[in-house]
Amino acid sequence: MTPVRGVTEDPRTRGSPQVFTGEYRHTVDEKGRMAVPARFRAQLAAGAFVSRWIDGCLAIFPRDAWDGLAEKVAGLPVTDPGARDFQRFLFGGAIEAELDRQGRVLLPSYLRDWAALDGEAVVVGSRDHAEIWAPGRWDGVRQGLADPVALAARLQDLGI
Repeated sequence: MTPVRGVTEDPRTRGSPQVFTGEYRHTVDEKGRMAVPARFRAQLAAGAFVSRWIDGCLAIFPRDAWDGLAEKVAGLPVTDPGARDFQRFLFGGAIEAELDRQGRVLLPSYLRDWAALDGEAVVVGSRDHAEIWAPGRWDGVRQGLADPVALAARLQDLGI
């Protein structure tokens, strides 16, 4: 469970909450408990939410980031079928979670099944939340990020 990177302060928002960074491998025990990386625990101490997430992984959000996302979703037009589907997808598969004394989070079986988590998970920082991946799925995503030319082409319209 050696971190590649940890949680770092975002220099644009000095003094604000830290961002989730890094990649960590953890086991998911037979009861569905997974240790949260130690560097992420303080951010999740005030409460956390775990939900299905885009690309076939789970996401774990601190309460404030979850609340911000909920506000954005609330602002989407209810007449838009895509907005309604996203709302169902996100909130219908979400749980409020607490870390136990060992810093573990309980992932219900329906979320583990949906994300194909079986015995091992990769926890990946993603700015305001962390993603929980099945290792095989994450390896496929990581390979897609490894080609610098293809990655640059995908990023060119983002204004970065």
